[in-house]
Amino acid sequence: MPEVIFAGPEGRLEGRYQPASRPRAPVAILLHPHPQGGGTMNNSIVMAMYNTFVRRGFATLRFNFRGVGRSQGTFDNGVGELSDAASALDWMQQFNPEASTTWVGGFSFGAWIGMQLLMRRPEVRGFLSIAPPANMYDFTFLAPCPSSGLIVDGGADEVVTGSSVQKLVDKLKTQRHITIDHATIPGANHFFEHEMPDLMKVVDAYLDKRLSADR
Repeated sequence: MPEVIFAGPEGRLEGRYQPASRPRAPVAILLHPHPQGGGTMNNSIVMAMYNTFVRRGFATLRFNFRGVGRSQGTFDNGVGELSDAASALDWMQQFNPEASTTWVGGFSFGAWIGMQLLMRRPEVRGFLSIAPPANMYDFTFLAPCPSSGLIVDGGADEVVTGSSVQKLVDKLKTQRHITIDHATIPGANHFFEHEMPDLMKVVDAYLDKRLSADR
């Protein structure tokens, strides 16, 4: 997983990039949790998502938002971080101009940024949203949500309320032409500390289903 440095809106951004294993392979970008809560691209859930896309032959990128690690700039309450994610996707597309499709995955704060990114970028055809902080941030921009995806939360999440996630899921499920899958991992806290295998089992099963349907 080569280290990469690419241009962002506020300076250099640091990432890890795995090139695709075949021509016209799909691309995936992974977004980490809140920078001011210690979130980095090396978060265990971000790493697990990164690795599962790499195993499936995607061109895959995870990176640090501005002000994290060796990425330049300072935290911008989500506005700048969304611009960082858009720049990261631009960078990916330079190297993968014939990518068959684009996916975005995010955890917590990264899930919020990821959902905003797919609203801006019509090429994003699938998403993974892990513990989206629906009780802390406004998700009403998903009107309508442009692509199908998976939302997963923890049954014992002490940060994100289950009712707020369910409300978000219920709203999205009323839309036509997309399908929202939702899973709650029993007993899992916000970081899925003891339930990572259960989380990734759900993620892997969902990706297997979607990717086989796309063939």
